[in-house]
Amino acid sequence: MVTLITGIGELVTNDPDADQLLGIMTDAAIVADDTTIHWVGRRADAPDADRRLDLAGRAVVPGFVDSHTHLVFGGDRAAEFAARMAGERYDGGGIASTVGATRAATDPELRRNLIAHLFELRMQGTTTVEVKSGYGLTVADEQRALAIAADLTSETTFLGAHVVPAGTARDDYVRLVTGDMLAACAPHARWIDVFCEPASPNAFDGDEARTILEAGRRAGLGLRVHGNQLSAGPGVQLAVELGAASVDHCTHLTDADVAALAGGDTVATLLPGAEFSTRSTYPDARRLIDAGVTVALATDCNPGTSYTSSMPFVLALAVREMGLTPAEALWAATAGAAASLQRTDIGRIVAGARADLAVLNAPSYLHLAYRPGVPIAHTVELAERA
Repeated sequence: MVTLITGIGELVTNDPDADQLLGIMTDAAIVADDTTIHWVGRRADAPDADRRLDLAGRAVVPGFVDSHTHLVFGGDRAAEFAARMAGERYDGGGIASTVGATRAATDPELRRNLIAHLFELRMQGTTTVEVKSGYGLTVADEQRALAIAADLTSETTFLGAHVVPAGTARDDYVRLVTGDMLAACAPHARWIDVFCEPASPNAFDGDEARTILEAGRRAGLGLRVHGNQLSAGPGVQLAVELGAASVDHCTHLTDADVAALAGGDTVATLLPGAEFSTRSTYPDARRLIDAGVTVALATDCNPGTSYTSSMPFVLALAVREMGLTPAEALWAATAGAAASLQRTDIGRIVAGARADLAVLNAPSYLHLAYRPGVPIAHTVELAERA
């Protein structure tokens, strides 16, 4: 069944061949089935289709691409959030409480929780979601987390190297992550990630992170890095050196870090929901953009430090707190995030791309940042999806 979509007040295509960043079209139409866009152009030139959908002047943007989430978990950390709001500093130690709750949860409980959060994301215009493990930290628990996630998204990331579990020797755990755990988890994952953060006693230093990432690459996984969240450190430059697809957080950057990102292909994925939830300094997105770095935005949705599933909220934070224009923020939340996943079939509305569309209850994409906290973005359902 092919649908002709008309009545589009403003169409953001992110067409890389367009003259301006967002490739905005007016008086536009789209022809698509439930999986693929077949045609984009002027309404007067639109081909015939099996049915029509009139959007009555609402804007259409590419479905948001949330390229960094931690959605397989048990329990919550509301009390930890309240303590931070009262002045307690975040150092990464609260992850252990989620590990305990996740290990205690049943497979059906974890699956239901994941489905609920994916539904939240989709109801706010997100059409592609990356999901990490990292709250199991045993071979069996990391494997089951990824198996559950892989049933629901193709973008799964093995994050056994989230933190070193309490009572475990660091060297022993690195050997486990790069040995039996990797072997069990690689069949369910597309990516491997590591929390490279010397400022946290439970995370991994540069040498440990290198060992883990290189083992993941030998196992056929693409590379991602949590880097430079709590302080300047080796994460960003290690990610660029190893050719990682993305280095995420990038809150504390030296001039050398920015230069490395500008000279490489690694995307800087910024997660302002984490800074909002931890009362921390926001990344300087303007500095990165001006240096020529490709920037992505993602929610970092997790129960401890960024419990939001709203990409529009993240976009508004990027505009208000990080120096991005509304156009740059939308591009980062769509095409930029797609680049961080090394995907060209999402994050844009062009012929041949996936039919991942978000419609806004507004005439322009500007309302995403203009109306923070208002649920104006929704996915366009062209057919029932599993």
